[in-house]
Amino acid sequence: MARLKIIHETRYDYDRPVGFGAHRLLIRPRDSHALRIVEASLYVTPPGPTRWTYDANGNCVCLFSPRGQSASLSIISELVIDRFPAPLSPLRIDNPHTLTPIVYDREDHATLAPFMAPVTDDPDALVLKWLRGLGGAMDEPALDFLLRVNSAIHQRFDYTNRYEEGVQSPRETLASGKGACRDLAWLMVEGVRRLGYAALFATGYIYSPGVGGVRGAGATHAWCEVFLPDLGWVEFDPTNGLVESPDLIRVAATRTPAQALPVSGAILGDPGASRLHVSVDVQLLDALTEAA
Repeated sequence: MARLKIIHETRYDYDRPVGFGAHRLLIRPRDSHALRIVEASLYVTPPGPTRWTYDANGNCVCLFSPRGQSASLSIISELVIDRFPAPLSPLRIDNPHTLTPIVYDREDHATLAPFMAPVTDDPDALVLKWLRGLGGAMDEPALDFLLRVNSAIHQRFDYTNRYEEGVQSPRETLASGKGACRDLAWLMVEGVRRLGYAALFATGYIYSPGVGGVRGAGATHAWCEVFLPDLGWVEFDPTNGLVESPDLIRVAATRTPAQALPVSGAILGDPGASRLHVSVDVQLLDALTEAA
């Protein structure tokens, strides 16, 4: 188990004071067998009422209504969490439904259907052709196939810090050969959906313990989750080639990236030019070994 402190700051600065409509914040993980919140604080300027709830996907949401006018909006979340690793190996899976092509039982299929349907268009089947070009046996274990997809994206696509809003379509990422973490995650989500897998777009934080080559540290991070019989939702981070890593700290998982924005809301009035600053700091407070 690792105890981590997370400070996530979002700040908007405007040329002129503006009013604010309601804001929706996705900044707090939900307690689970893999993660426990020890402390949580939220600091908002200008102040206003907050209300906590859950969205349709079970993600923890803060509804925040800033009061008055201001030339800036600041949202600072401070968390202390315990993160429990859940390694994939050693695993023995004998369920034949975990082979490629994936098969879900009827009840799971009914629940997972919205997450199996691709959202983006691919009229020339370029994404599907790219996936099939990765090779592999028709009846290989689904986990082996997903590991290959995760590794292929990590090895063949360049990572770039992209400051434009929104997410590239999978076709755009394939054409450019590069993308931010959200673009690479979305390529995997939409790609495996075209092969019948249920997949989610996951966002949160990544702990970077001073090891070079970790991409996405210092900001919010994004990855892919795929549902497999006997395993449940499995995390794949194609940006870093990680699978079920304890360094991934999930805040939200949604059908589309648009549903996973950490901060969204409206301003009232003409702000002139606006500037956005986002920073995420994840620090190790303590590392404990659980008793056997």
